Amino acid sequence: MVTSDPATFADMLSREQAAEAAMILGDPEPFKALWSRGNDISLFGAFGPCKKGWHQISKTMDWVASRYREGAVTDEYEVVHEGADLAYTVGYEIADVVLDGAPMARQRLRVTQIYRREHGEWHLVHRHGDFAPADQSPP
Repeated sequence: MVTSDPATFADMLSREQAAEAAMILGDPEPFKALWSRGNDISLFGAFGPCKKGWHQISKTMDWVASRYREGAVTDEYEVVHEGADLAYTVGYEIADVVLDGAPMARQRLRVTQIYRREHGEWHLVHRHGDFAPADQSPP
């Protein structure tokens, strides 16, 4: 785990990447540790759940991690914006994973996340992830 200053947004992104790696190995705790504990947090998850509040999101993270057993993930950010107390990222999580016991397969999620600084530390307050469809736009 990264042990640099948790007050910097760059450190938050580094800790998040490590937490995503743990999640696809079946361990939700590092990812859960990044979240605010507020009732106003929200999740629009790639597997369908739309949850609000720490209790529901925590249970959902446990369920998501239970589906994974092996893999590696890479983040590709399209946009990273840091404000004084709010920040967001837009990009992709690309992973080769074992999901629900199936053979290793590529998973590409489009992910938008919103972060809020609370008591001097960055925390996730919203995540919207979905499985990226094929780009059908003209070249």
